[in-house]
Amino acid sequence: MTIGLLQISLLVPGARSLKDKRRVIKSLKTLVHNRYNCSVAEIGNKESWGRAQLAVCVVGDDSRFVNTQLNEIVRFAADRGGAELLDYQIEMI
Repeated sequence: MTIGLLQISLLVPGARSLKDKRRVIKSLKTLVHNRYNCSVAEIGNKESWGRAQLAVCVVGDDSRFVNTQLNEIVRFAADRGGAELLDYQIEMI
């Protein structure tokens, strides 16, 4: 069994309030969860208007599959409007 953990740092340039930021981040979390059947949580910068940090977890029996899924999630998040990908880190457990 392989557990893949992805940490994503995002910039939300259009956010003028926490409500604006949360709308963008909630939408992204829902899309990633529904599309990739993974766990997604906001883990940092919760009170910052323009920044967000998400954690994504994928569990599988093949480490190549888990790594591929996490890299696809990074590309998907980078291509979504409303938030810009600043940095990411993948860890396999």
